[in-house]
Amino acid sequence: MSFMFNPFPYSDPVAKNVITAPNLDLSVVSTGNDAVGAALSDIVKKNDGKIIAVDGYTTAPFDSLCGLFPKVEFVKVSDIYKSADELRALFADNLPEDRVKDPVLLYGKLFKEGYRGLFDAEKLAKLEKKLAENAKTLVLYGYGALCPELRKYAAVKIWMDITPLQAVLNVKKGGFINLGNDRELPFKATMRRNYYVDFETAFTLRCELLSKKCLDYYVCSDEPENLQLLPADILFGLCARVTDYPFRQKPVYLEGVWGGYYTMHVRNLPATMKNCAWVFDMIPMEVSTVIECQGKRIEVPFYTVVASEGEKLMGKQCMQDFHGFFPIRFNYDDTFHASGNMSVQLHPGADFVMKENGELGRQDESYYVFVTGQGARTYLGFNQDADVDEFVEKVLDSEKNHTEIDYKKYIYGVHSEPGTQVMIPAGTIHASGQNQVILEIGSLTVGSYTYKMYDYLRRDLDGNPRPIHSYFGKTNLNHAMKEEYVKANLVNGRKRILREDAEGQEWVVGECEQLYFSLRNLCFGDHFTDTTKRYSESGDFCVLALLDGEDVTVRSLSDSSLSFNMKFMDMVVIPASMGDYEFVNNKPGTKIVMHKTMLKRD
Repeated sequence: MSFMFNPFPYSDPVAKNVITAPNLDLSVVSTGNDAVGAALSDIVKKNDGKIIAVDGYTTAPFDSLCGLFPKVEFVKVSDIYKSADELRALFADNLPEDRVKDPVLLYGKLFKEGYRGLFDAEKLAKLEKKLAENAKTLVLYGYGALCPELRKYAAVKIWMDITPLQAVLNVKKGGFINLGNDRELPFKATMRRNYYVDFETAFTLRCELLSKKCLDYYVCSDEPENLQLLPADILFGLCARVTDYPFRQKPVYLEGVWGGYYTMHVRNLPATMKNCAWVFDMIPMEVSTVIECQGKRIEVPFYTVVASEGEKLMGKQCMQDFHGFFPIRFNYDDTFHASGNMSVQLHPGADFVMKENGELGRQDESYYVFVTGQGARTYLGFNQDADVDEFVEKVLDSEKNHTEIDYKKYIYGVHSEPGTQVMIPAGTIHASGQNQVILEIGSLTVGSYTYKMYDYLRRDLDGNPRPIHSYFGKTNLNHAMKEEYVKANLVNGRKRILREDAEGQEWVVGECEQLYFSLRNLCFGDHFTDTTKRYSESGDFCVLALLDGEDVTVRSLSDSSLSFNMKFMDMVVIPASMGDYEFVNNKPGTKIVMHKTMLKRD
């Protein structure tokens, strides 16, 4: 699923994983539409008189793939959907239209009935009868072709996948119509419907198909004119192999009204970008994994890897605790030399998110400051003497009358310097201030449940006033988060040395009662070692970010070829199954600070 509205259309060429897979023969991967067409002809010949089902993620180019089949009968799944009016009525509770609570109609509730919920019962029964009695080659295609009710009839099961970035870009270019709809909606309305219905339904089915290994073929479909078809055993083999390594995801870059310029220089981003506000380096639902092996380049959504190799990647305990979801998300927020602060905002807790949005988990965050300019501050909680009720009244007046708020009168400002770790439990008012770059680390909540209370009367990049979410904000605001508590518990909270030897140290730089993850620094010189099995035999994953240093190789101690070479600001996942691993500083004599995040296990 994706909640991105304005990703910059840029494919980072550096973020890739070069691996070896001696037990896989990638010559059977068909790249390019001519090769895919030839492969489909062979599939049809081998399955004469049988049903081939083609399903896919939202915006999948079914027409491009179906046009490559030899002459066969085609049946569209969309023909058995309920009418557009019936579906609008069905989704009314998922997409409420209350502009008092939600001024720009951004939020909703996840649709949990699957494709079965979209089908007209009578039409489904007729189609099932046709499929059961079928005696000729038939291609059943479209969203829902591989749902449980239909896939039992398929001799061949094909999934067309789309990366989250490309799915959003496909919608932005126009022409996309939501599931069962009779007209194209405006972009923002389309994306809201996508998140709560279309993306959710496709995502859930994809996870089921991959985790149960129910596929025969997988199609990388970001480029309709250059499709790539993999036998499913090759896909699963690549997912298994890449999780033998420390591995990186391909980030997504976004501009913003408060965006800065530091990351643009470090990452050599296109000069055509206005700025870089967000770097989605490791937001699980938004990123993709690029694998290069045996001369082939294969890109899949990160969640294709998660669904295929969840326990190996995250560990058995994590899989049980978080129902198969990757539980932590990471991005960089850049206000360096920017025009202002991030908005004054807060996030909801678990009960509210479940009841209001149907999602698992509370939305907690944390900021690790690693680059600062002059005057940088991080705003967190209220000043000790602040009248919080008065602040809320000012917010309501500002939202209605566009009046300025002296936010510094109310919001406590933490002096920012490299190494500052702040924790932001749900309900805590906060903002990243101007002139810094932070590593933002948050809990698993996918949606952008950011309730802006004040945004300095700014307009967005399209020139429209930035919305304030005062109803949801005041409902979730924790009035008790004040300066004394913040300083004692949320700024470098529980900081301590966990271990130390001649090579370096592992510090906890931030933990608090409300956050279920531990924030750490590995500080070393030329070499350091670590393990994923300190707390459990099945292992715990961690995510590493190189935030002080230039060039570090991280690799398995049992097999040094299982490695990744990290540059400044690179972020990699260490799979739970890796066991013992080491760091080698490729700039001897320099000092390294590697930020490490993992689930709390003590």
